[in-house]
Amino acid sequence: MPLPSLTRRGRQLGALLDEAAARHPANVLILDHELDAAPELGRRATVAEVAETVAELSSRIWASGVRAGDPVVVYKSDGFDITLLALAAARAGAVPVLLSSALDGETVTALLRRTGRPTLVTDQAKLDGELPPSVTGETARVLRVDGSGPGADGVVALPELAGAERIAPVAADLSEPALITHTSGTTGVPKLAVQTGATLRARYQLHARSLVPLVPGRETLAMHISFAHSRMVSMLSLALRRGLPTVVLSDESPEHVADYFARLRPGIVEAHPNSFMAWEPLADHPRRPLAGVKLFSSTFDALHPRTVHRLLGASERRTPLFGQMYGQTESGPAVGRVFTRRRSPHADGRCVGFPFAGMTAVRVVSRNGRPPSADNPGHIEVRAKGGFVTYLGERERYEQQLAPGGWWRMGDVGYRTRWGCLHVLDREVDVIDDFCSTLEAEDRLLSRMDELSEVVIVRGADGTPVPVVCTQDDRPLNVTAWRAAASCLPPMADPVHWRAAELPKTATMKIKRRELERVLAERRQAPTRTR
Repeated sequence: MPLPSLTRRGRQLGALLDEAAARHPANVLILDHELDAAPELGRRATVAEVAETVAELSSRIWASGVRAGDPVVVYKSDGFDITLLALAAARAGAVPVLLSSALDGETVTALLRRTGRPTLVTDQAKLDGELPPSVTGETARVLRVDGSGPGADGVVALPELAGAERIAPVAADLSEPALITHTSGTTGVPKLAVQTGATLRARYQLHARSLVPLVPGRETLAMHISFAHSRMVSMLSLALRRGLPTVVLSDESPEHVADYFARLRPGIVEAHPNSFMAWEPLADHPRRPLAGVKLFSSTFDALHPRTVHRLLGASERRTPLFGQMYGQTESGPAVGRVFTRRRSPHADGRCVGFPFAGMTAVRVVSRNGRPPSADNPGHIEVRAKGGFVTYLGERERYEQQLAPGGWWRMGDVGYRTRWGCLHVLDREVDVIDDFCSTLEAEDRLLSRMDELSEVVIVRGADGTPVPVVCTQDDRPLNVTAWRAAASCLPPMADPVHWRAAELPKTATMKIKRRELERVLAERRQAPTRTR
């Protein structure tokens, strides 16, 4: 039967690589890892070669029986091929559903049920180690990206479909679902946020309008972002359509990053806030890996001022910038601002910026009838052109957070200054009675103690604030210095010293505070042991 081709109804996810290859075929993509779904691509490829790989994967997915509008869940071992498989599914007209490789099999099975018997794209490692044998009963088909030959019943090896008849990119209505990603899951089981072609286009336009003026030239872009997050799609779209050489990193360990940055000298670096925190030691690295960075870019959460100060200080560009956006999976970037070297490491880290004119709006609603302020924070609500359209399978849950007029409650509390700058003080569920903003307190402690690599203040079993601290290289905590730094804050319990690797994190490297509270409570009930 004849296959539909792409129409000119605006940029669409499935045609991203085809468009990029037509405009910048010789542009390069550099990886720090091999791809399970396309090992032949290696670690360095042109955009034309990547486009060919995505077209081949798309044709195999079509040949397996997937059709336009079908949900295709991608859940496999971590790697950039998660993103490429999403583009391949979209190119075949399907709706990619991206799940982090860090999710456990039980959670993934629940999300498969919510998706309604989708096609599952996975690998042998997940089939052997995470997914239950019953997973085939929750899906229309299972496609394995690695290996060859017959697998378990209901499992098809994509390599066996190599050479399938090539299909053209399938056009989709921009009002229809185009991408589904899960929320970070800091407060419970992930939700599935639905984006349409129109909302994805709005997010791309917001990034283009806000970031391109900051770095108008052709700089190398280095990214370390969750492959299952919509932010990866937005930044990749921006890079490929502008023809920026792009470096995609899977490993965030500082020495590994230092090696790549020292050799490739990126001018733009995009990463999660916690990744930037982990990279603070690179500011003093002898190979000067951050020397060429013109723009550091991040979203999701506000960064600690100390982190911004150190990274900007490591750049040898004349006027390096730190572009910070605040948003979430559901809203996309909502507000943003730019910092320069003039920002003090002791600055107010809770000021996250201003709305994007014509793209987003922000308001703060009172929680108790009194005007929101620094001492009486209110509910933060956002209205955005790039806002998602619903939670898949949980429409009622979506409507509970949606206020009249299309305002979306972010789940954070804060206030706006007289100049309109938004200050985010806490997640609603993290507010501790009779204590200041936990995030502000963490900023202060980090700015006063260079030896700290992370501080997370959570609610103890009796309601008392408990600071969980990590130190550089896991060195013992200087208790005297801690007491001096904490003296300006309300009373807290004694600090609990953890290794950084022990902190429970989401796919976007956020700390799972509820999980941390639970583990703390369990450890306090267990027999005391030496750490």
